Amino acid sequence: MRIHRLLGFMVFFGAASLAHGQMPKADTVKDAKDHPLLSRFEGSKLVGYDVKEFDEAALPAGKRLRNKDGKWGFEKTFQLEGKVTRIAYNYPKERSSLEVMRNYQAALEKAGLKIAFACAKETCGQDLGDHWIDKIDGHFIKGGGDYWSPFNYGRRDMRYLAASGTRPNGSAVHAVVYVVSPVKDYNGGVYLEIVEGKAMETGKVAATLNAADMAKSITSEGKVAIYGVHFDTGKADVKPDSKPALDEMAKMLQQNQKLKVFVVGHTDNQGELAGNLSLSQKRAEAVVKSLADGYKVDARRLSPKGVASYAPLASNNDDAGRQKNRRVELVAQ
Repeated sequence: MRIHRLLGFMVFFGAASLAHGQMPKADTVKDAKDHPLLSRFEGSKLVGYDVKEFDEAALPAGKRLRNKDGKWGFEKTFQLEGKVTRIAYNYPKERSSLEVMRNYQAALEKAGLKIAFACAKETCGQDLGDHWIDKIDGHFIKGGGDYWSPFNYGRRDMRYLAASGTRPNGSAVHAVVYVVSPVKDYNGGVYLEIVEGKAMETGKVAATLNAADMAKSITSEGKVAIYGVHFDTGKADVKPDSKPALDEMAKMLQQNQKLKVFVVGHTDNQGELAGNLSLSQKRAEAVVKSLADGYKVDARRLSPKGVASYAPLASNNDDAGRQKNRRVELVAQ
């Protein structure tokens, strides 16, 4: 079955395949990059890349074997959730899998991770390479059949380790390194899978506050944060999908005719502060214009003000915090 799979890839790539065993001249995946935890082995080229901000992953941490039902499994597996990064490299055929793996192991240990499981060839259990070849396929590997072939030909002459630890910010991190030797004049291959423990980002599906909730917040806190007003990045035009939020803002203002508010635009801290101050001011003005023109709210009751990133609600060090900081607030005058 594996031979048939290989023949299929050879036919597919045909004349487009590069000279046998040739290293790519550059990384074959656009906008891909090394993971901050682990750089590439010197001279390697990146040929496969995938990142999921939040997903589940099962990382082998023991020998591959068949269970009582005859199905393939592992003595131990890390069942994880978090940010999952998958990267594949080709490395020069003049290097050995032993040298490559020992460099990765040293880097992981230097970063404070502990090796939970390590093996080579038959000590990894039965046909561990077959498990990974299904992940490291011709769809994941970009650029041609020669860049996928090292993982196929080298799957019987491989090394593997799984490591776990804690990052300086206290979050858990797990990493596996799978290295195949240069075989049949092909280059070697490295596959990394790194799972960073993080909470799933919420707020991706927004429920717009209704007018009553907005009024209640202004009464109790003097302000209300609105997350349903949307803008394109770097733009100040209110997007059409902001209508539900604008409807409720207008309703609340129409029900409270004496209420005057500052319409305050907030940004995260990405980009230059001066530019964000200007952008947040223009966005606040755009909201005022939408309420005045579209809902006949007296513009004299609405004072636009942009404060950029001066009043964050969360840390700007991650996507979840930056998302929370990007908002429009109505503040009672």
